[in-house]
Amino acid sequence: MGLSCLASAILCLFLSPPFLTSTQSFSPTSNTTVLDAEGYDLQPNTMYYVFPVQRTGNGGGLALASRDRKCPYYVIEENYEPSNGLSLRFVAVDNKPTAISLSTDLNFVFNAATICVQSTTWRLGDVDDVTGHRYVISGGRTGRPGVDTVSNWFKIEKFEDGDGYKIVFCPSVCNFCKVVCGNVGVFIENGKRWLGLSDEPLVVLFKKV
Repeated sequence: MGLSCLASAILCLFLSPPFLTSTQSFSPTSNTTVLDAEGYDLQPNTMYYVFPVQRTGNGGGLALASRDRKCPYYVIEENYEPSNGLSLRFVAVDNKPTAISLSTDLNFVFNAATICVQSTTWRLGDVDDVTGHRYVISGGRTGRPGVDTVSNWFKIEKFEDGDGYKIVFCPSVCNFCKVVCGNVGVFIENGKRWLGLSDEPLVVLFKKV
């Protein structure tokens, strides 16, 4: 994937059939506030580390890494378990809440810079030609919800089977767009832990910096 990947993927009605059917449904469970690791409300535009609930054998915090020495950078989970990774902030779709709620459309923005000279806002990439996976990558646009940014919005949901939360891609910022929804999980490839759409979610907590 080269520099041409800087263009956002627009998953709309006019796209090819693989993107026209939602494979998973994520309806809002409640308007419950997301809590950080200390039990406080998760706040917008405040720096947090994101790390797995079970760190033993599950890697460390989240960061960015180059894949095949090309841009854009991909979102990874650090292999080194004690590592907190890079801090990031959450930008809510209305940019007004005092706390982040479950099922809210969010931008995830790393507090970092890369040699790719592009934003560190998360976005969901296209289907990889080699692996068939859709990875979470950088280069998204913050704010401006709509058809042009639909691939840049993620949600936080409560993990159903225990403590912690999961990150979900199922944006609702475009009423006429059809998106392939899914959990954000981890693919272990070439010695790294790449984030992407997966049946198995990465269960996380949020630690304020």
